[in-house]
Amino acid sequence: MISYLANPSRYLKFSKNFSPIAGWITLMTLLLALYYALLKSPPAEEHGQAVRMMYTHVPAAWCALLAYTCLTVASIFSFIWRHPLADSAAKSIATPGLAFTFLALLTGSLWGKPAWGTWWQWDGRMTSVLILFFIYIGYLTVWSVIPERKKAARLASIIAMVGFINIPIIKFSVDWWNTLHQPASISSVGSPGLPLEILTPLLLMTLSYSLFFIWLVIKGIEKDITKMNMQNRKNKPQAFTEVEGI
Repeated sequence: MISYLANPSRYLKFSKNFSPIAGWITLMTLLLALYYALLKSPPAEEHGQAVRMMYTHVPAAWCALLAYTCLTVASIFSFIWRHPLADSAAKSIATPGLAFTFLALLTGSLWGKPAWGTWWQWDGRMTSVLILFFIYIGYLTVWSVIPERKKAARLASIIAMVGFINIPIIKFSVDWWNTLHQPASISSVGSPGLPLEILTPLLLMTLSYSLFFIWLVIKGIEKDITKMNMQNRKNKPQAFTEVEGI
């Protein structure tokens, strides 16, 4: 399947057929998740209505880590095999990854004020996620300031691969250092502190965010391939003109 979609023409055909279906599935899942999060989920005993912020914060943080893991895999393919479609995938992953990271930081701050009494705390989890945010910015900056695609892809891939060391730091920071964040709560249905009526909308929101991320990446790759094709058509006549002039 991967080798089949590695051909840009085949990918464009796949994207045009699959992306509308993926979009509708994402929308229906999101509406179902919102129904459970806003109407079926009760206020928490400790945090009250502020618990609903969790339904945005946790899925956004999950997708931020998922996106960077996918970005690293695409960067490895780009760095070793130098396939242009891997570059397109990496670029298309980074932008929503940055957006999800920003959303996780923003909602975490908004949730932290009523829950912990502070907007921000320099603990391991918050600081490492902030570092992830700047890594995303650095990665996308490379693509924007280096005009030559091959050089930009090479340097951006190195940044992505080196930056992956931050992912396990984010994951295990609550175990390694003192932090306001609690350890992982989604271990089993009805686990202590996470009843089923809260777990259900949380999982549905996480699924809808993940599907939305996949849809964004599919459309992003499609857009980048189309852009490359237009540039190639534009450069070919110029190349003939230069040869004729010589």
